[in-house]
Amino acid sequence: MYINLPDKRYYKIGEVAKAFDVNTSLIRFWDKEFDILKPKKNGKGNRMFTPEDVKNLQMIYHLVKERGFTLEGAKKKMKSNPEGIKDNHEIIARLERIKNELLQIKNQL
Repeated sequence: MYINLPDKRYYKIGEVAKAFDVNTSLIRFWDKEFDILKPKKNGKGNRMFTPEDVKNLQMIYHLVKERGFTLEGAKKKMKSNPEGIKDNHEIIARLERIKNELLQIKNQL
């Protein structure tokens, strides 16, 4: 899944949820379920996600929503082979960005 977020240090939970096209409650749920997510909390207690957190959310989204893993299955997969999943996901994300660029060029012609 291609995520279009501006380059920032921290993203609010609403920005992240909108980028993934899910509810903020799902992002909060995944935050509680997956130890790999470690968003910072500001003085008000609002979650602030780093770009690394967004990458981890992309991996979780890919496993759960796109590949159909259960939460327990996704946790096991991420613990057993985190680098392999990360590498595969980066390759997929790169290919999706190239596809989007090519589609934009096609539409301009």
